[in-house]
Amino acid sequence: MTSRREFLKGGAVTVGVAGASAGSAASDKTAMAKKYQGRHEMPSGVTLLAMRNADGTETLGAKLGEDSVLDVRRAAQLLAMTAPLTLEELLREGNAGGLNQLIAAAQSSPRAAPAIVRESSITYGRLFVSPGKIVCIGLNYRAHAAETNLKLPSVPILFNKYNNALAAHNCTITLPPREVSYKFDYETELLIVMGRSARNVSEAEALDYVAGYCTAQDFSARDLQLETPSVQWMIGKTLDNFGPIGPYFVSADRVGDPNNLKLETYVNGERRQSSNTSNMIFNPQKLIAYISRMWTLEPADIIWSGTPEGVILGMPREQQVWLKAGDEVVSTIEKLGTLRFRLA
Repeated sequence: MTSRREFLKGGAVTVGVAGASAGSAASDKTAMAKKYQGRHEMPSGVTLLAMRNADGTETLGAKLGEDSVLDVRRAAQLLAMTAPLTLEELLREGNAGGLNQLIAAAQSSPRAAPAIVRESSITYGRLFVSPGKIVCIGLNYRAHAAETNLKLPSVPILFNKYNNALAAHNCTITLPPREVSYKFDYETELLIVMGRSARNVSEAEALDYVAGYCTAQDFSARDLQLETPSVQWMIGKTLDNFGPIGPYFVSADRVGDPNNLKLETYVNGERRQSSNTSNMIFNPQKLIAYISRMWTLEPADIIWSGTPEGVILGMPREQQVWLKAGDEVVSTIEKLGTLRFRLA
């Protein structure tokens, strides 16, 4: 059997959520019978995704190759091992070692073969369902502030989304009636995922508290955001499914420096945004240090870090063609994968 040390030396693993039969509830209880009480560890050497199962649950899996994913829940059942079954459980309980041990054991045991599935056959689930806090940053790229004719902020602009906005890779966003909103816009953003509790941390140590990163969309209704009687950033950003994330969570050790990642957005195949996280006004270190002065950041809290230039709002008024039903939006960030969703 492959040891954990050999497994970690052998390369990265991608984790995702895989389908399971409706009759797996009893096995789930067995797999979850022992709640992890060990040392809190952040994930390492993994890329995680979520899949929606046949019974409606959303659980972890592990990408083992170009098109192969380990269904973590199914593998835990087959091997009678305990491992976190969701990303939020992994981050909050800290049983990263148990997850890595399960992945290593599944790759060397014929008993786990039924738990390895093709990624192309799965339905993606939500990576996050109930994070403690969803923090968003406004105007965090100089060129974006300039294109919207807004003053550069002297400190990070903070606002929030709610859990109803959380959505999966390959989702469909059902737009509200026109009388509610019609000026829909894209914003591709680096999502920062917290792995340790952080309060009053310095910029120098801030990244030590990050578990990993994702590609995310801060989908926006500009009329609700900017044209209501007073500016309402939260309202314009928090309609149902206005926060797709995915397809992957990539552990921080695999990403390395988050301050030099290429970022792009495509609408119906046309490139609209192309920038780099190096162009942020407040990089992830500064954001975490600033936010942790206001409140404690906890494991599984997530931070949308702002979008670069190229949004519809920044175009000349006569060129603003707002997104509509039938459009497809694709967001890609270097090392983190490509997030795709459609509008209806």
